[in-house]
Parts: sequence; structure tokens; C-alpha cells
Amino acid sequence: MLRETLAAAFGLISLAALGYASVALWRLLAFNEWLTRYERSAPPSGPSPGITILKPVAEASPDLRADLRSFCAQDYPQFQVVFGVPDPDSPAVGVIDALAAEFAHGQVVRVSGGPHTAPNPKIAQLMNMVGSATYDVVVVADADTRVGPTYLHALASAFAGERVGAVTCAYRGVPQEGLASALGALMINDQFIPSVLVAALGRVRFCLGATMGVTRAALNAIGGFAALAPYLADDQMLGELVGRQGFRVALAPYVVEHAVAEPGLASLWSHELRWARTSRAARPAGYAGYFLTFAWPPALIFLLLSARPALGAVLLALALVLRLAVHYAARAALRVRTRDALWLLPLRDLMGLCEWAVTFCGRRVRWGDRHMRIDAQGRIIEPTP
Repeated sequence: MLRETLAAAFGLISLAALGYASVALWRLLAFNEWLTRYERSAPPSGPSPGITILKPVAEASPDLRADLRSFCAQDYPQFQVVFGVPDPDSPAVGVIDALAAEFAHGQVVRVSGGPHTAPNPKIAQLMNMVGSATYDVVVVADADTRVGPTYLHALASAFAGERVGAVTCAYRGVPQEGLASALGALMINDQFIPSVLVAALGRVRFCLGATMGVTRAALNAIGGFAALAPYLADDQMLGELVGRQGFRVALAPYVVEHAVAEPGLASLWSHELRWARTSRAARPAGYAGYFLTFAWPPALIFLLLSARPALGAVLLALALVLRLAVHYAARAALRVRTRDALWLLPLRDLMGLCEWAVTFCGRRVRWGDRHMRIDAQGRIIEPTP
């Protein structure tokens, strides 16, 4: 009796997971078509709003100069890049000052430290940097991202919509060396971004940290960056707060490149557990069903438990076909150019399921060298040096 009950439960879970995978595949194909149309369209014409890019930089990485330079080398008429470092002795200062000399006329500005502090150190940097912003559209971009010269044009096109107060971009994970980096990039490309596109079926109420663009009017309406200071998921909260003020959040027709450099599996686990617990706090109902994004494990369990092996084999086959279809649709939609690591998919999915389960066993996370605890709303309530 118990075996039959479990088989029925996993059969229903498998059907729901197949439904999710079908929707994710559809959304990836639609996103790819939309992006292709934009890329093939004529260059945008008409007035372009001035844009200030805020780039908080916490540490130096081997590709830091190339990453930062890509934001300075924009084919856009009016823009400024403000780099922020925690203090004047930061190892990134030399790279930033060299870029300021290369891109003269005040286009590149460095801000070192400042009076503001916050539980979220990234937001503290932004609070210190925003006073140097010249333009009325402010874009926040992570330091370990890279873009092409049309990036700002794509953002400007998204801001042209009615009542748009914030704009964000999808991004692709680009693995550096090692197994952990490859697994981390797969999580972004195969699991996270497809779930973002599914969530964007309704009204978009979130931003993604790779790009958070906001107008001055919307930023002032929510109380500035200080309103985000207590939250670990500052990107999700920015979109949420902007939406509460009656503005729209739009997805830009652009994919940002995010470097994934994990020194080992322990680091990857810690990093992804922080993301998972942050997501759970930000969207508890949606995250509770996140296990449905993994279609083949419940189908396999159903096959092993069910008295109808033919039906189980069909469900498992459908789950595997859809898993591969989502994988390759994501590679196409996100313009992934790195070598395919198909053999890692089973390990990646099982690791994701384990992370989902462990997420419910506590609220402590690690961010760099800081340990902290978050409450049910995603606020940092116990930062520890």
C-alpha cells in the first residue's frame, strides 16, 4: 500500500515537472526569437537617455581589467562609469585608474570608501557612489560581468516603454577552470535563467544582480539605495519596491556574461546555498515548488516504484528528452559559446535537488568571508565579521 501511494505521488510530481519543463522550453525558445529579432533590427534612433553605470568592485580578479573595460567601451552617446572600491588601498585601484586615464574627459570616476555603512556591503558601496552619478538613469552591474558595445543601447530601448522604472538583463554563466566552475555555470544557464523566464510570464517584479537599471524618479520613490540596505537579495528587492511604487520592471533584449570562478566544490556549495536561501526568503511560495524544475529524478523513482513499468519508462523518456531540449535551448537563447559539458547534467541536477532540500534546514549563509543569518523576509539580522 505504501509503495503504491509513493508511486502515485511521484507520478503526479513527474507530470507537474514535465509541465514545468515544457513551459521553460517554450519560454527559452520565445526569448531566443525575441533576442534574435532585436539583434537583426536597425540600430536605434532618436534621443538616448544619459546613463551612469555604478560598478562596485570588492577585489581584483585575473580578468578584472577586461571586464571593467567592456563597460567603458560602450558605443553610446552619453554615459559615465563610476567605480567604487572599499578603500584607497584596494588592489583594484590601479586597474581603475588606468581605465580613467584611457577614457578621459570625466567618463570614468573612482570613489574610494565613504561615510555610509549597511548590513549589505554592496549597497553600502552604492550609497557612497551614487552621489557621483551624473545622469538620470543609473545602472548597477556586478564587477565579474562583461558586456559588448551595444549593451547600453539595449538598456535604453527597454527604458523607452511606458512607466518603466527599472530594467534588468538575463545573463549566462561562463565557467573558468575546474569542475566546480563548470557546475556553477550550468546552474545559471540550465536552471536559474529558465526559471527567471518562466517567472517573467506575469508582471516582472524583480531585477537580476548582473544588471539593475533604475531611473532617478523610481530610485527616489523607494527611498534610494538605503531602502535596500537591510536585504541580502538587493536585486530582487529593487524590482519589488519599484513595482510597489507603480513603475514597471522590464527585461532588456541583452544577455550579460558572468564569469564563474569557483576554487572547489565546497566553495560552490556555499555560494549556491546562499543564493538558494536568499531566493527562499524573497519568494517562499515559488521556491517551495522549485523541486519541480528537476523532471527526471521523480520520473526515475516512479519507474522504480510503479507496478506499470511501461508508463514509468515513457515518463522517464519524456523527462530526459525535455531535459536535453531545455539544455540546448538555453545554450542557444543565452548565446553560450563555451564547450558543452553534457556529462555533468545528472550531477548538476542532483546537486540542485540537494541544495533545495538543505535550504529549509536553516537561514545562515556565507558571503565572502562574512557569515550572517537572514530572517523570513530576507533581511540580514546577524552579520558576523
